[in-house]
Amino acid sequence: MLGVFLDSEANGLNPRIHKIVEIAFQIVDLKTGSLKSKYQSLISYPFTDWERSDPSSLKVTGFTWEEVSRGKSLTQVSQEIIDCFKNEGVRRKKAVFICQNPSFDRTYFGQIVDPDTQELLNLPYHWLDLASMHWALSMEKAKAHLGPFPWEGGLSKDKIAKFYQLPPEDSPHRAMNGVMHLLECYKAVVGFPQS
Repeated sequence: MLGVFLDSEANGLNPRIHKIVEIAFQIVDLKTGSLKSKYQSLISYPFTDWERSDPSSLKVTGFTWEEVSRGKSLTQVSQEIIDCFKNEGVRRKKAVFICQNPSFDRTYFGQIVDPDTQELLNLPYHWLDLASMHWALSMEKAKAHLGPFPWEGGLSKDKIAKFYQLPPEDSPHRAMNGVMHLLECYKAVVGFPQS
């Protein structure tokens, strides 16, 4: 089974008006933790889309128009991702997506590879989230009086990292930094059974 550890950055939180500006992922064997492939790209948009950016989102990512305008076209990024997934065998029953916030990442991923194309390509429809993994394990420990309830420490990736004595994600947030941090947290929470 493959895990597509994915993170994305956008110029706001409303996918009806905001755009994904960066995507990154690493495809990892979930038994061994070995890296199969990785991908990262900025995505350019017309300035009219950039003008609709949410300033608070840009404060988190640190992106500027000059930086984003040098990104690849949406069409090119879409084809590169599709080719990568085909080459690595990313498909249903063979892979899952793993994110910190799949409701965000899946929605914005759909701007790159639309849902109909995802269906035609038989891409995985399971988008798993780190917070739920941490929640389930923490609840078991809390029920056995071996640790706090998960909400007591928080469910953000940085809070989960702190719980496992890992450093926070680097700032400003960038997609590949998010992927690397997600992988470190996943190793601490779940691990790779044959690593």
